[in-house]
Amino acid sequence: MGADHGTTKAAMKNEKLTTDELDALGHLERGPVPERINACVGRNAKRLSGLKLLQYGRDGRVSLTDKGHETLFLRRCVNALRALSADPAAAVPPEVAAFLGKKSHIVARAEGGYDVTDKGRESLADIESRA
Repeated sequence: MGADHGTTKAAMKNEKLTTDELDALGHLERGPVPERINACVGRNAKRLSGLKLLQYGRDGRVSLTDKGHETLFLRRCVNALRALSADPAAAVPPEVAAFLGKKSHIVARAEGGYDVTDKGRESLADIESRA
C-alpha cells in the first residue's frame, strides 16, 4: 500500500465514484460475499469491475482488489480529515491516524486527539473543490 499511493491517487482523480458505488465497495470489504450478492453490489459491479476495484473469482464470488481496498482506505482518510477539522477529539482508526501523521496531515495533541496541519487543510480544500 505504501509506495503505490501516489500512483493510485493520480489515477483516481479521473475516477469519480458515487456514494452508491463506494457503499458497494464497503459491502465487499466486510468479508466474503455469499453466492448471491446484494442489490447495491449488483447495480455497481460492472463499472467497479471495469475500474479494477473488484474482481470475480473462478468460483463466481465477488471480492475487492488491492486497488479497491486502497480506495476505501483513502476514503477513510478523507473522512477522518473532515471529522478532525470539525472536532479535534474525533475518533480516528489507528491505521488512518498513522498514515495521515506520516504524510504530515495531522499532528497529535498533548491533551488527546489530533490537529489538522496546514498541509492537511490544503489537501482537504483541494479534495472539496473537486467534489
